[in-house]
Amino acid sequence: MWVGRILALAGLALHLSVPPQRLVLLGPTQRVVTMNSKIGVHTRLTDEVEEWKIQRTLEMVREMGAPWIVEYFPWAYAEPREGHYDWAHADMVVEHALAQGLTVIARIDYVPEWARPEGTTPRYIAEDDYPRYARYVTAFAEHFEGKVSHIIIWNEPNLAFEWGYRPPDPAGYAELLCQSYRAVKEAAPATQVLAAGLAPTLAPPGDEFGLDDRLYLQALYDEGSGACFDGLAMHAYGYTFAADDPPSPDRVNFRRVELLREVMVANGDGEKPAYITEGGWNDHPRWTRSVSSLQRIRYTVDAYERARLSWDWCEAVCLWAFRFPVAQRTYQDRFTFVTPDLIPRPIYTELARYAHGEPLEYLVQEP
Repeated sequence: MWVGRILALAGLALHLSVPPQRLVLLGPTQRVVTMNSKIGVHTRLTDEVEEWKIQRTLEMVREMGAPWIVEYFPWAYAEPREGHYDWAHADMVVEHALAQGLTVIARIDYVPEWARPEGTTPRYIAEDDYPRYARYVTAFAEHFEGKVSHIIIWNEPNLAFEWGYRPPDPAGYAELLCQSYRAVKEAAPATQVLAAGLAPTLAPPGDEFGLDDRLYLQALYDEGSGACFDGLAMHAYGYTFAADDPPSPDRVNFRRVELLREVMVANGDGEKPAYITEGGWNDHPRWTRSVSSLQRIRYTVDAYERARLSWDWCEAVCLWAFRFPVAQRTYQDRFTFVTPDLIPRPIYTELARYAHGEPLEYLVQEP
């Protein structure tokens, strides 16, 4: 009998230790109030398991004045077995984003084990498996038709790391892009298919780690892939340079994307839009590529302003990264706008002032 009582008390203690579940309601659809319709962020809700935190994160995006988000929807998460889809988490994120009045750009990569050779990384995709990826992207586009308007095919294929620890292969990525584009357009023609954002890098041909993004983009055009995307995703990191630092082939800075735009125009794609889907500055005190917190605020505001006033070809500037579900405990934490506990960092507060046309407090703090 005493054993039964102990077990009962243990069960009661366990029950009392579990926090009650929060009731989460979508509520009426909201509208983003902003003076710059190109403001966006990369939200990284992929591994957020608590719905109320997903909702609050996206509320904070809206309250900051950002109408755009990029969200990562890993293939391996949604199709753990071939032909068996689990949309539950993706549905949750998309529904809450729409309820906040946000436009969603979906990035899709991360290969499930069943769709790649044994011993390879989730960033490895063999040519024989391109049709499987194209089928998944098409299933995603069909499932979210009318809800997710833009899909990015892969991520940074000009880096060996993102191409499964293999040399960058523009011809291989061009084929993956074209197979995916044709499949999506047949099933959900209104969905905008974006070519992958390329990593900004100066790596020369033959480098073991990557290939210069300008050279890679031109190689994609040489492969005929200009007919296989509706817009180009771009990555625009400023590192230690100001937002107005001029572009140069031998420098990685925020305006390097203008050089990619020149490649687009030179190949007859001047009418296509571009979308910055990663980028920004970092204010970690011990990272060699960081800037001060005040510089980060100023550079970020200047970047959004440049896109608003000067880049008519750029539809959105979605900077990295709004919030991580848990602390990364690396310099990555200082790319964020909000802490894992949903506490606004100074850059969030200042960007909200900027987006709503209010005076920026950091201006009076600068020397």
